[in-house]
Amino acid sequence: MTSVADTGGAQQSTGPESGFEVAFAGFGGPVVRQRWVDAAVTVAFEELEPVSAFPVVPGRRWGPGLWWSATTERHVAAGSNAMRTQLMVLDRDPDVVGLAGRPVRLQWHDEQGRKRSWTPQLFARRGDGTALIVDCPSHAAAGGERALSAAVMMERACEQVGWIYRRLAPLEPVLAANLRWLAGYRHPRNQVCPALTATVLEAFACPRPLIEGVEAVGDPIEVLPAAFHALWNGHLHVPLDKPLHERVLVQAGTLPSSKAHTAAGLHPETGGGQFREVP
Repeated sequence: MTSVADTGGAQQSTGPESGFEVAFAGFGGPVVRQRWVDAAVTVAFEELEPVSAFPVVPGRRWGPGLWWSATTERHVAAGSNAMRTQLMVLDRDPDVVGLAGRPVRLQWHDEQGRKRSWTPQLFARRGDGTALIVDCPSHAAAGGERALSAAVMMERACEQVGWIYRRLAPLEPVLAANLRWLAGYRHPRNQVCPALTATVLEAFACPRPLIEGVEAVGDPIEVLPAAFHALWNGHLHVPLDKPLHERVLVQAGTLPSSKAHTAAGLHPETGGGQFREVP
């Protein structure tokens, strides 16, 4: 049986918004329960392990696993293919400085006094200290009415502390495939060496086809990993809404900030596409 430590301040609510609590895995100890508004300013959720295990659904092609994050240089727990895909987007976002899978469970009482809870899938800490909490449904109706009702409560809880909650739509197939390819080169070892990276960036100072710029630098076997790494981290840019190929036009560029897009109800733009929020 999981033990729970009460840190104080938890009270029976008089309404859902006034009584939000959270449960999270303490560092090397039991699960902790705390008032939401207190935990939001004192707990580094991005450093925590999942508060509960991801469910394993028999027959599904994709199950729980780990994603190595280029942002944090450590593994993040992921429970589905849809979640891994959104992890790719967040891991590439220049605003994001911390990532965690399923680190916190929100708890509240509904209008009839019944206890309710929801564990969102991903937590992303931004450089300014605010956070983006997201769920990654595989389709608009995933999770049913319970998930949609919980999304309303998650939005209210996040508004209380100046954070953002989003239920994100799946990526378009071509965009997802391109990101998966570039993510394979996200590890810093693919820079090869700083001198090579600098030469690669110089080769694409003026837009040109990928293979032309790569061959101008040297052996494609050696140069392509550095070019793909530069495309992953945004030092180079290609349109990711069309299939990648050797003659895709590459130019210098930086990844756009996600903050304005999520504030407007949109997921970060990644390579020329905006991701919709699930209705």
